[in-house]
Amino acid sequence: MQLAPFVLMFAAMYFLLIAPQRKKQKEHEKMLTQLKAGDEVVTTGGIYGTITIVKDDRFVVRIGDNNAKVEVGKGFISTVIKKADAA
Repeated sequence: MQLAPFVLMFAAMYFLLIAPQRKKQKEHEKMLTQLKAGDEVVTTGGIYGTITIVKDDRFVVRIGDNNAKVEVGKGFISTVIKKADAA
């Protein structure tokens, strides 16, 4: 009988914290797999840019008006602003 409150607390924590986080993580991974050259993105550091090359574990992103390019790890892309084919 004394184990029941702990089981209920764990179940509540799972449904309130763990399950939504896992869902959000899966959606982010799906977004990363669908990215391609020409998509405008924002990195976790707040840098806006356009993907120019997609590599296995990173993207080459063009930033600024002077066409500076940086390589960004796939996990560091936070959001997509505009898809290339939605123009």
